[in-house]
Amino acid sequence: MKTDFTDKRSDIPIERIQDNMIARLERRALNRLCAGMPAWATPDMLTMVGMIGALFVFAGYVASNLHWGWLLLSIAGYVVHWFGDSLDGSLARFRKIERPRYGYFLDHSCDGFATVLVVVGIGISPYVLLEVALIALVGYLLMSIHAFLSVRVLGELRLSYLNAGPTELRLVLIGLTLAMLVAGRENAIFFHLNGFDIFVGSVGVLLITLFVVQTAKTARRLAKENPPVRNTHD
Repeated sequence: MKTDFTDKRSDIPIERIQDNMIARLERRALNRLCAGMPAWATPDMLTMVGMIGALFVFAGYVASNLHWGWLLLSIAGYVVHWFGDSLDGSLARFRKIERPRYGYFLDHSCDGFATVLVVVGIGISPYVLLEVALIALVGYLLMSIHAFLSVRVLGELRLSYLNAGPTELRLVLIGLTLAMLVAGRENAIFFHLNGFDIFVGSVGVLLITLFVVQTAKTARRLAKENPPVRNTHD
């Protein structure tokens, strides 16, 4: 799925590339939600709703140190975060009130902060070591950096990799949280790491590896498109 918008400052078209598994289904759902949104609801309000959802996720994981039932708050937070984060830009495009530079800056700034809240929350919970969670955070932020650099050098904003995007990642994290509810605190199975540590750490390593691969791929593409120019002097 590809949609285009133009950066009003540079007039360079930026291509949004989103080919994750449930993109079409999600787009239909978002279009219906946009059509049913009341007139007083604005994209900025929805961005705030998304951030509130991220705070719910963080609070649920932290409070799970007191009782496992607080994990239900984190699951609800993922749903609220999806609603606000996925609908804010969609509503702006649906109503044709886009502000490309403002929306790009605000949306991705909030995404970065929300990601820190979610992943650090997982690391503060009693189920995953903070050190392991930070590996996953590093991987996600590296992929974010790659996406932002691609906008500058390629004019492409890729929102999914390996047929997975933010929504699929939320579904994985909801599944992880449900597993925490069912399994409880696990004993170490590899040195001092339990099953949740190994899973979260593996996701982090995968993201870091993907960053390295995509960086090399993009560099090769740019090298072909921008060969060195020799200066000749008479």
